[in-house]
Amino acid sequence: MKSLEEVFDGFKNKTVLVVGDVMIDYYMHGQVSRISPEAPVPVLKLGRQEKRLGGAANVAMNIRALGATPILCSVVGDDSDGAAFEQLLEYENMPNKGIIRSQNRVTTTKLRIMSDLQHLVRVDTEDVHPLVDLDQKSLLHHIKNLLEECDLVIFEDYDKGTINPEVIQETIALAQEKNIPVAVDPKTRNFTKYQGVSIFKVNIADLKDGLDIEFDALEESQFENAVKQLKNSVKAENYLITLSKKGIFYDSEKSSGKLSAHPRQISEVLGAGDTVISIAGLCLTLGLPLEFIAELANLGGGIVCELPGAVPINKEILLKQAKENSILKKYL
Repeated sequence: MKSLEEVFDGFKNKTVLVVGDVMIDYYMHGQVSRISPEAPVPVLKLGRQEKRLGGAANVAMNIRALGATPILCSVVGDDSDGAAFEQLLEYENMPNKGIIRSQNRVTTTKLRIMSDLQHLVRVDTEDVHPLVDLDQKSLLHHIKNLLEECDLVIFEDYDKGTINPEVIQETIALAQEKNIPVAVDPKTRNFTKYQGVSIFKVNIADLKDGLDIEFDALEESQFENAVKQLKNSVKAENYLITLSKKGIFYDSEKSSGKLSAHPRQISEVLGAGDTVISIAGLCLTLGLPLEFIAELANLGGGIVCELPGAVPINKEILLKQAKENSILKKYL
């Protein structure tokens, strides 16, 4: 790659299979002007309502925003929210050929009731039990068929039950047979099951939960020990650990280091991890160096934190800021 434009153009030729827990992010916006006489709770005068694709579907939105083609592979309920999810896919012009409608679970929804930008309450509707055998077989059948047209697999795990050890192991084995890289953003339940992946990306909170350890990420020796435990527990080619306001850590056999975060007016960190794994995965398909991958993902994760809610990356803003970045320049 000779320029950032060439890197971003390279994304256009990639198709990404996103496997994981999808959901609907449902927002009810209004204003509070008084306390209820019935109970000490605010009364919301309801205004705008909106539904967005969430969970692994937000990864797909990021992949598309970067210019690549996403294919979601997941299980939703055979219910009204499942129908709404497919309508949202159609509205976003994304294929639904990897989506399975199941009578054995409900579609995950996260309802956020908000006054201006203030969260009042969140109401979750979900099943978190593992897939029944029939749904698991259907999911693996879809994965096997869809892999034929993909350049990358991303596991986006929210511990909602779509992903289990069998799905992980069979998918990784199928991808390896076809030399397709696999990137993962894990959660606690399956944390150590992602053996042999190309990129294992995790944040500090999930690292602590996944390894069942406690440490001070700002204390260098404690952080280094946590990294050693991670590498002993999960064998991967590359590791990325997002450090929130402190940036990102990257590690492989060839290179290792920390990159600082960039100054931001943080609105909300929701969805930043989806952006990081999307950028990192696509960069991996282009054979870019890990430090480059980490810094571009670091930039993207920061950009989406300046906006409320889980939103996909703006490709033009990312490219503009990337052009001004000294770390990225040294590789092009």
